[in-house]
Amino acid sequence: MPRVFIPPLLRTLTGGRDIIDVAGQTVAEILVELDRQFPGIQSRLVEGDRLKPGLSVGIGTKVAARGLSSKVGPDDEVHFLPAIGGG
Repeated sequence: MPRVFIPPLLRTLTGGRDIIDVAGQTVAEILVELDRQFPGIQSRLVEGDRLKPGLSVGIGTKVAARGLSSKVGPDDEVHFLPAIGGG
């Protein structure tokens, strides 16, 4: 089952949990299941049919180019990453 790492700002929605094992084969399916367990978390990460601006998702060691439709394997780690500004 994929393992989702919850960003610090969203841990109030998960009762402080930082790592959650969630069923799903795509990022979208994982978010639906996360929201079923922790109502409100999906709306903090998704706008319409895509991740909110300024967010990306890492699956394993790569940033997922396909966003919500990105495939997730049963042993993958999923990280929601805020954009980092700089110059």
